[in-house]
Amino acid sequence: MQDIRYLNLFNKITRISTRFCFKYNEAIIFCVPMRFVSKAIGEGGQNIKKMSEILHKRIKIVPNPRGIQDAKKFIEAIVSPVKFNDLEITDEEIILNAGSNSKAALIGRNKRRILEMQKIVKDFFGKEFRII
Repeated sequence: MQDIRYLNLFNKITRISTRFCFKYNEAIIFCVPMRFVSKAIGEGGQNIKKMSEILHKRIKIVPNPRGIQDAKKFIEAIVSPVKFNDLEITDEEIILNAGSNSKAALIGRNKRRILEMQKIVKDFFGKEFRII
């Protein structure tokens, strides 16, 4: 129910309809088609600021992946500003290769962030997710 409220607020403020909303690292992330990203952000970031003030949470807008070929850009946008070395895509899983500092940030306390990312990757790409 909460996600539906977020989507309705997003639609009301940006006038862009999307079906994709999820949480990662205490932020609410909306996926919109690439051509609508700048419109969703608003002039000077006004739409994001307005939503952030209303919800009291960080808001991110990322481009919707068109397929598995966009997986690296999509995951980079979600975990930003944390950097990782490489992303390997196999038949069953997506493997993220991170350095020692980034690995801790990507896993999170009590594995919270990696569990969130596993759910996101499963929903969007239908694959398992691992960090090495």
